[in-house]
Amino acid sequence: MSFQNISVSVDGALATVTIERPAQLNALNHQTVSELECALDGLAAEDGVRCLLLTGGGEKAFVAGADIGELRDAAGDAEAAHDLASYGQEVFAKLESIGRPSVAMINGFALGGGLELALACTLRTASSTARLGLPEVSLGIIPGYGGTQRLSRIAGPAVAREWVLTGDMFSAEEAHRVGVVNRVFEPDQLLEGTLKMVKSISSRGPIAVQLGMDAIARGQDMSLCEGQAMEADMFGKASTTEDMREGMTAFLEKRPPEFTGR
Repeated sequence: MSFQNISVSVDGALATVTIERPAQLNALNHQTVSELECALDGLAAEDGVRCLLLTGGGEKAFVAGADIGELRDAAGDAEAAHDLASYGQEVFAKLESIGRPSVAMINGFALGGGLELALACTLRTASSTARLGLPEVSLGIIPGYGGTQRLSRIAGPAVAREWVLTGDMFSAEEAHRVGVVNRVFEPDQLLEGTLKMVKSISSRGPIAVQLGMDAIARGQDMSLCEGQAMEADMFGKASTTEDMREGMTAFLEKRPPEFTGR
């Protein structure tokens, strides 16, 4: 796959997608979102890919927001603005539902659409110098790529109200404290620490990982009783796989398992 605004590399079970617009602090314009959609469609068909890593090119930003020029062009046109938001939501939903865990490695500013992109990932790591926020209200708009919905589900409605209504930027430490970020590393340890977590995930049973992700996601809209019934069904599915037998056998034989995703 060849792109102008992003790059994609695959190393074994890990696919890395990098937003490559450092001069614009990796801002998400329509072309970049479109290329991201194309990349996700391609990676979804790669059976050997077990985990995705998303990050931003350069040293300053993960993604510093959406392209303000394109947003300004939609001013006064509710239909155009609706379509802009809907398309971004559609692409981010593909990332969220791709069937493999994804990790956003936040190496700098993650603002507006950039934070929304990170929130669509399964997990988030951040440099201790990163800054995160949803500043849309300072522009007279609100988040449109799912930020109001995912942030409240990840960190709770109280945190979502503070972040959305103030439009303030928050430190990586504060983001970690409220549950927006899973792990924080010093800048020179960010890649190593993130890859260690990614490799840990990639080494586990891929079917079990996907079922675990699905159980958590689906259970958010269920009662505890319904969620546990769904979990039991998925536990049953996992128990019929070759990976389950391999995992149990490897444990008893005191050796690393060799999962095949079957």
